[in-house]
Amino acid sequence: MKLKHLLFSVAVGCCSVSLFAQPIVGQKKTSGNPVFEGWYADPEAVVYNGEYWIFPTYSAPYGEQLHMDAFSSQDLVNWTKHPKVLSVENISWLRYALWAPAVIQANKKYYLFFGANDIKTNDELGGIGVSVADRPEGPYKDALGKPLIGQIINGAQPIDQFVFKDDDGQHYMYYGGWRHCNMVKMAPDLLSIVPFDDGTTYKEVTPENYVEGPFMLKHHGKYYFMWSEGGWTGPDYCVAYAIADSPFGPFKRIGKILEQEKDIATGAGHHSVIKGAGKDEWYIVYHRRPLGETDGNCRVTCIDRMYFDKDGFIKPVKMTFDGVKPSPQGKTKLK
Repeated sequence: MKLKHLLFSVAVGCCSVSLFAQPIVGQKKTSGNPVFEGWYADPEAVVYNGEYWIFPTYSAPYGEQLHMDAFSSQDLVNWTKHPKVLSVENISWLRYALWAPAVIQANKKYYLFFGANDIKTNDELGGIGVSVADRPEGPYKDALGKPLIGQIINGAQPIDQFVFKDDDGQHYMYYGGWRHCNMVKMAPDLLSIVPFDDGTTYKEVTPENYVEGPFMLKHHGKYYFMWSEGGWTGPDYCVAYAIADSPFGPFKRIGKILEQEKDIATGAGHHSVIKGAGKDEWYIVYHRRPLGETDGNCRVTCIDRMYFDKDGFIKPVKMTFDGVKPSPQGKTKLK
């Protein structure tokens, strides 16, 4: 039987856009892009206990951006929404602009780091916070009652954090907006930062053309540091990367791997990467702006395959409307 596709319109807030639905006859064969309905950005993807999860920003005007939803899938194709896994009710110091989650599993708990209040000076309350839950779907509760990082240091606005666990078990956080990126060392409980061996606490690791959205991936012994370039509200938003021998860098820019395509979408950026069930099977999870949309908050979450070439470089990603095929993972134990 032939599979048919339906073109339908989604309207949320001030945005309206036509999207490609998945097959309406027979079983769903691919995820489709976007992978779920609604305006969502800055997706943080992770595999928890053999299940895929995406924690995105709820993309809306800052005054309405006061909660986070999450989405789970057994196979990357069929997604279940978990509404309000974190919300203003559980963050006493949140006023507006809750965004860019970073998630990790440790200490038999689940940690969700977030940015809040979009501070512009060190006299304002806001920055990077941390919340904790006993289950991936939450509810997550603010663990500190204040920001973990609430100051502008080395010129980096405290936003867009990513927590990376190295092979020796040490966790590091990379973060920063305003074209500056800092790196800090996390305490074992992930609720505080501690000095590096040289006595410093904040190391600037900003690569060429960096704007925001850092991400770290280790592959075949090398450290792949990735980030977003361009303006998040514009069509030229994109992802670039560097390769280093150490989590401290230096990170020399290699080039772009994800950017707008005139027949697909614009503003493709602020991504994360997850490994599929196969031996060297990788996926990039990112947001993009559908063609014809100009409102900054009109962003959708998408997934496409990401490949390494024989020399270890990342091949440019081809955006699609189809998305990805199923890739079920086996269950694992909570660590």
